[in-house]
Amino acid sequence: MQSSHVEALKAKHAGLEAKLHAEQTRPAPDIAMIQQLKKQKLKIKEEIAMA
Repeated sequence: MQSSHVEALKAKHAGLEAKLHAEQTRPAPDIAMIQQLKKQKLKIKEEIAMA
């Protein structure tokens, strides 16, 4: 069960990474959105490390 939870977190992290990349490559990126996505990624990364 633990590994499926970690896999789900990794998938969520990858999805956030894709959204972050898309936002950063836009002509006028939303800085607040980028900061929010980075915070979410960090939270998930920490959760993965603790699992």
